[in-house]
Amino acid sequence: MSSKPGEQHEVRQTATSEDYTPDPSKSLKLSPARQALIDDIIALYSCEPTIRRVERYTPDCVYDDQFVYANDRYKMAGQWFALPKLFNASKNERYEIIKDEKNLIQFKNEQSWTFKVIPKTATINALVSLSLDPDTVDSDFIQVKYHKDQANDKDYSHEGLGFSFKKWQADTVMKHMDSEEVAYFEKDKGAAKEPVKTYGSGAEDGNAPKQTF
Repeated sequence: MSSKPGEQHEVRQTATSEDYTPDPSKSLKLSPARQALIDDIIALYSCEPTIRRVERYTPDCVYDDQFVYANDRYKMAGQWFALPKLFNASKNERYEIIKDEKNLIQFKNEQSWTFKVIPKTATINALVSLSLDPDTVDSDFIQVKYHKDQANDKDYSHEGLGFSFKKWQADTVMKHMDSEEVAYFEKDKGAAKEPVKTYGSGAEDGNAPKQTF
């Protein structure tokens, strides 16, 4: 499975509710290696990117959220290292691990973002799904094949103008990042890729089974 590009590791789901408010008291306890992975992911969300933290992703990884579809680690690096340029601060308020499976960790995440241009803070609750690399899942340094961040009950169709913008944004950002750290990952822009899977819908009829979180 690990030899298959990130696109093949996507987890799809339609939630029964848009409420992804985490309850840390209910959070599942992770092994030390898995907790270290989550700590690095939370640090990336919190505008603390490093080369080592971006190496938590495989070269052929996919990052998929409301605004971005990045399908290699070079584009992914551009996104993480761009965050401190866009936000004065990003604070993790709390999170709750809700699923801990062999090749999948899911958690509810609450993050507060303080913009640079507009001095306002927005707090967003999201469901984060990390599809793990089968080759590293039992190692001390677990890597991610597909990172999905959903802020509402629907999944992504990967179609239409919205998706075109998501892909354009990811394809463009790293080209304008004058950063040695992002340049370090330029070697990954030729990582194995497959055509983006399209679903027609982000609901159950778009291969997104209904789940309760």
